[in-house]
Amino acid sequence: MAVNLVEKANDIIDRAQLAAAEFQQYNQEQTDCIVESVFRAGFQNRIKLARMAHEETGMGIWEHKVIKNVLATQLVYESIRYEKTVGVISSDPRTGITEIAQPLGPIFAVVPVTNPTSTTMFKILICLKSRNPIIISTHRGASKSCAETVRICYEAALEAGAPEDCIQVISSGSRDFTHMIMAHEKIALILATGGTGLVKAAYSSGNPAIGVGPGNVPVYIDESADIPFAVKSIISSKTFDNGTICASEQAIVVMESMEQQVKEEFQKQHCYFLTPEEIIKVGNIAVVAETMSMSPFIVGQPVSVIATKAGIIVPDGTKILMAKLDGIGKEYPLSYEVLAPILAFYSAHDYHTAMNICLDLNYLGGLGHTACIYSNDESRIMKFAGLLNAGRVLVNTPTSQGGVGYFYNHLPPSLTLGCGTGGKNITTENITAKNLINIQRVCRRMPNELWFGHDQAEFYDESRTTDEIIHNYYKNH
Repeated sequence: MAVNLVEKANDIIDRAQLAAAEFQQYNQEQTDCIVESVFRAGFQNRIKLARMAHEETGMGIWEHKVIKNVLATQLVYESIRYEKTVGVISSDPRTGITEIAQPLGPIFAVVPVTNPTSTTMFKILICLKSRNPIIISTHRGASKSCAETVRICYEAALEAGAPEDCIQVISSGSRDFTHMIMAHEKIALILATGGTGLVKAAYSSGNPAIGVGPGNVPVYIDESADIPFAVKSIISSKTFDNGTICASEQAIVVMESMEQQVKEEFQKQHCYFLTPEEIIKVGNIAVVAETMSMSPFIVGQPVSVIATKAGIIVPDGTKILMAKLDGIGKEYPLSYEVLAPILAFYSAHDYHTAMNICLDLNYLGGLGHTACIYSNDESRIMKFAGLLNAGRVLVNTPTSQGGVGYFYNHLPPSLTLGCGTGGKNITTENITAKNLINIQRVCRRMPNELWFGHDQAEFYDESRTTDEIIHNYYKNH
């Protein structure tokens, strides 16, 4: 069996390498023609694929998955449409440096069950734009919808003249097989979107990897904020596809002086504050005690399903379950990331304490990812941004839609959100096509080189002071 798996892995990667060799010869016009064809095919099937993903995974809301598919096709395409990814991408006569874009080679892309069709189309588009063949590993809970997505995109790519095997898909039925391809010497890069364990495996594979860390997004509502607006914005985000985007809000932090006003606004907008006993019940079914990770059985589920599983009764039409917590960590399971319509709620007696709560949430499992502040005080906004370790600090913005970009800001639309070194990632950027090219620099010798125009004998003269040498250096240039 192991031999068969090795042969299978080699065959997949060898075909990807042949595609890479052919793809490298394509010019920008040919590349862009392929990308446009795939975008159009994906966009045309946005509703069909959203329904398939919802039916197969049982997660989220199919209409919201349509919007995700629009982001992954139309909005991603518009953001990369005119980007130069082939040949000379810049040339500076002043420095004599010309930059040339080169493809990386076969890319192994892992797709999560929470956003299967949208992430698949997003990764296909940015890989094709950068002339990289892509091998997609699907979650077993979304293998059918991902396979159909790949079929649609691959046929559109071939019709536009793409190399054969530029898009391949494997089912993630065998963890050993997935790790075998990850570690294969001919894989150029791993694009890992998924659980913490999978991302760690990608980084320890021996191949370059772009992974994403978890999000445990704190939201601070400042005294200067428009409270009804803030609450409405938060609800629109946390209920989007039942909270399955990793940038969705996880905890609300307010000052004690405004706690009652904020709570009443959430209740007015159909959110339910759990009793202490109900918090324990929901925590027990939402978070796995042994690992303190979210339970897959409540991810992307509506409030009604979560309440039934927890054995509690909530008012009809409840949008979000709110849990007023007194602490953070293992004794408070709902202080961890939960991709479902559940929010932790904290109040602080002063600003210093409020910021410490946000930082503790940040460090509990969301380092480098996303944080949010609702405020109309620019100095408070910048102070908050300076304190939090987050690649995206969103201001007066729904974090689900704001984190992925384009809807409310000019961040590149992306379904792979870098978390920097805090999240053990290589970048804090929203990943896009520009992250998938090698830049070759042609460096010409210039006539007025600073180094060779200087009297280098000064460097060996111990009698000369540092200031004298530096002064002479700049005086002559």
